[in-house]
Amino acid sequence: MGFVKEFKDFAFKGNVIDLAVGVIIGAAFSAIVKSFVDDIITPLLLNPALEKANVKNIAELSWNGVKYGNFLSSVISFLIVAFVLFLLIKGINSLNKKPEEAAPAGPTEDQKLLMEIRDLLKSKNSL
Repeated sequence: MGFVKEFKDFAFKGNVIDLAVGVIIGAAFSAIVKSFVDDIITPLLLNPALEKANVKNIAELSWNGVKYGNFLSSVISFLIVAFVLFLLIKGINSLNKKPEEAAPAGPTEDQKLLMEIRDLLKSKNSL
């Protein structure tokens, strides 16, 4: 019974569940980015370059028999995901940033006067 309890405690910890939710959302986000690259970026931005290479689909790009079109599409997808995550983390960090405490103001006139009196008393007692 101890093994089952340990597994249950591990599986239902907040960190494991948060990780699972993150993986699921990441997979969904990956599908969105893939669609963005395949359906928007490729037709709008890459089609002129693809037409010059006499290719209709990015997957057909090849050089000396090496097909690199899918790799290029994956690199573009990765760069978009990395950029969006950078912006997301930067936004979260700016929301979590605590306002810096103001530097303590210098001593007031009363405090300066008290410090002078203290220094005079110290010098008088040391004689």
